[in-house]
Amino acid sequence: MLITSLQNPKVKHALKLRERRQRKRDGLMLIEGYDELRLALASNVRLQTLFFCPAFFGAVEEAALLDPARQTEAEMLEVSRDVFEKMAYRENPDGWLGVAPAANNTLADLSLSANPLLVVAEAVEKPGNLGAILRSADAAGVEAVILCDPTVDIGNPNVIRSSRGTVFSVPVVEVTSAEALAWLGERGIKVVAATPEAASPFTEVDFTGPIAIVVGTEREGLSPIWREQVAVKAHIPMLGKVNSLNVATATTLFIYEVLRQRKFV
Repeated sequence: MLITSLQNPKVKHALKLRERRQRKRDGLMLIEGYDELRLALASNVRLQTLFFCPAFFGAVEEAALLDPARQTEAEMLEVSRDVFEKMAYRENPDGWLGVAPAANNTLADLSLSANPLLVVAEAVEKPGNLGAILRSADAAGVEAVILCDPTVDIGNPNVIRSSRGTVFSVPVVEVTSAEALAWLGERGIKVVAATPEAASPFTEVDFTGPIAIVVGTEREGLSPIWREQVAVKAHIPMLGKVNSLNVATATTLFIYEVLRQRKFV
């Protein structure tokens, strides 16, 4: 049956999930976009509901997303063009919107290799920055992203959009800074704090062993708990008028320096 009314209860609930309070209360998240949903399904995310509108499909093969979604026993709801335009978070929707359980990973869920590379992001403020960090983490094979005291939730539709769905392919855990420090210390993982005040450039730090790279906000940098308890600090040389890069760009430089030293690039 084609849904043509915004008053449909399922549609109304999906619209409410744009709000962080509603997402937290229901333990759900929105996933919009063909690529994002495809990666979510490939990462074993079980959709609760899939809204779709063929009027927006950009290619015939996109309809193939329906079969794997059905295999997760998701409720399949076709909606009209007008309804989907109201539901869509994007300016140029492609006809796909899913509702899925919110990610709820813990540190205990992480399964690390003998020589892991982790990213710790403290108090990330902007969804676009977090999404870009996740894309770089996925590209470089980072084993987990640990969010400490985050101000943006990973279920934010803008995080999912800017990450291109890699929020599902990279394990993400939310903890306090104190919990992260203790957990990393117990496992003997070397922590390197990225900060403009560091004496050593990041290319002179040994990244060949188990590593956690810690980045902070652009405005405040890392909080005292990281600045005071982490022995190894490094900076990215800045030759212009500003003293730091966008946090996502800085994170990408650090993790690819790890790969360079490990001879993967």
